[in-house]
Amino acid sequence: MTIGRLRAATPVIVAVALVLVPAPAGLTASAWTFFAVFAGTITALILEPIPAAAAGVIGVSIAAALRLVDPSPAESARWALSGFGNTTVWLIFAAFVFALGYEKSGLGRRLALALIRAFGRRPLGLGYAVAIADLVLAPFTPSNTARSAGTIFPVIRQVPALLARRDPEAAHRLGGYLMWTAFAVTCVTSSMFLTALAPNLLAAEVVKKTVGVTLGWTVWAAGFWPVGLLLVALIPLASYALFRPGDVAGAGVTSWAASELRAMGPVGRREIGMALLAIAALTGWIAGRQVLDATTVALLVVSVMVLTRIVTWDDILAHRSAWNVLAWFATLVTLADGLNRVGFVAWLARGATAPLTTLPPLGAALVLLALFFAVHYLFASLTAHVTAVLPVVLAAGAAVPGIDPERFALVLCYALGLMGVISPYATGPAPVFYGSGYLSRRQFWTYGLVFGAVYLVAVLGLAFLRL
Repeated sequence: MTIGRLRAATPVIVAVALVLVPAPAGLTASAWTFFAVFAGTITALILEPIPAAAAGVIGVSIAAALRLVDPSPAESARWALSGFGNTTVWLIFAAFVFALGYEKSGLGRRLALALIRAFGRRPLGLGYAVAIADLVLAPFTPSNTARSAGTIFPVIRQVPALLARRDPEAAHRLGGYLMWTAFAVTCVTSSMFLTALAPNLLAAEVVKKTVGVTLGWTVWAAGFWPVGLLLVALIPLASYALFRPGDVAGAGVTSWAASELRAMGPVGRREIGMALLAIAALTGWIAGRQVLDATTVALLVVSVMVLTRIVTWDDILAHRSAWNVLAWFATLVTLADGLNRVGFVAWLARGATAPLTTLPPLGAALVLLALFFAVHYLFASLTAHVTAVLPVVLAAGAAVPGIDPERFALVLCYALGLMGVISPYATGPAPVFYGSGYLSRRQFWTYGLVFGAVYLVAVLGLAFLRL
């Protein structure tokens, strides 16, 4: 069997093998079969014998056809399409359209050239510029998709393309370096502030209702900022060692960027329009969250982009990456929701936490935290993870004598943003950076595992010091 055929057969083998195993005690046969379909789909996403979107559609279609989530054919069909009603899915789509607007208007090129002129003597300088930009925006932007995928990604994706004519291979490595740095940093900044991630606010409410502890903004930030700042400082260096972007930057590059900026001439009307729309979107994301959802803001801005012809509808229809990511992320959200609805997640959490009452308090807390982190491979939404898993793990920790509920809850919440780094679907910005063209499937999964392990060690260390 060739490697290509083996890759194509492996997802099917995984799913069929699990179906043939009897359902574990406490889990229905349909729930176990659903998990088999989910596992086969995730295997297909990792190996990619077919496009990711196709794998997602096939997985959802099989689950709906077998009526594993709902016995009603009509309700099964509604469930299969439910991911397309998820707000984060459309915010991700809007981020791709924003990037298209930056490109079509010329604003992205101008900003990228300005970034290269200011920091481009060394790629490391560009990496730190990206990290600092995310850190500054994080306390005020409760959506890492809006902050990273909608604001930072459209600018930095222009940089390697501008340098490709000088050294295409080095420019591609630079693209991978910038994309991974931006993604890995936003996962850290999402954990640094209560207001840096919408699921953080939900988690704080879950903690209050489950164990009666109130987590304030100051308490949250004070407990994590030393670890968070250290990680933010190290990520550009670590990413540099992985991607080795080389000497594509330098004094010659900064001079070239300056001359290209002069050649572009004064800022044009479409650039001004795109800049005003970007500012309007950022203002809405920061200040308007009590009035408009972040996705509503993004779709309104996209609408104005079309009306002002910064982009045309034909441009959007032709943007294959945006539609492809929309399809595969929507289907993954649906499959992850199905795991929760059939009771698999609750069963897994109960079974894993039950034996922990015999462990010392610190040991039990560390195991629960590691489980809370690792189980996110089953989720395509941090919000869903908070809703389904956080109450179970919180209650299990509270039941262990000697565990301080407030400190334990705080450490669990710190893990939320960090766990987004582990897979191409783990958090909103992930599919955007994954679909950038600069990060391969193997790189994303491998570096996600490595950085996820480092982040987990960091939060375990924090737990060890606090509990």
